[in-house]
Amino acid sequence: MKITKRDLTVASLSICCTLTCIIAQPKGSILESTAFDWNNIAVRGTAIGSVRTFFRSPTVTTDELECHVTTLNPGEAAHAPHKHQEEEVIIIKEGTVEALVNGERKKVGPGSVIFQASNQMHTLRNVGKTPATYHVISWHSPGTMER
Repeated sequence: MKITKRDLTVASLSICCTLTCIIAQPKGSILESTAFDWNNIAVRGTAIGSVRTFFRSPTVTTDELECHVTTLNPGEAAHAPHKHQEEEVIIIKEGTVEALVNGERKKVGPGSVIFQASNQMHTLRNVGKTPATYHVISWHSPGTMER
């Protein structure tokens, strides 16, 4: 398997997001009701677009709740198809994406919602001519998070 520059960039971005959340959130603290202002969330450029990380923290009912917003440049994919324990809800803000869902590719646009179940292969690709921006909300139910 050949590791590309894009693979390294995506991995680096994931590490940076994780470290930012660890530094910003005291260990063991529970996320409480909070309002996050879009204009106050730092935008980090990536090789494929940009990302805004809103939070990644345990809550009263989850081992971890995470929310970020990704913008993909035209023709770019968020990542190679993969699967993981946590479930995700993706809400398309703008642009057109193709989502891998249950082994099928589905093309959706603004206002559309994608649910990715636990341990099912998934990915997103911007198939439009403009940037595609979407919110990702994921959670680890108790006992599903790898330590």
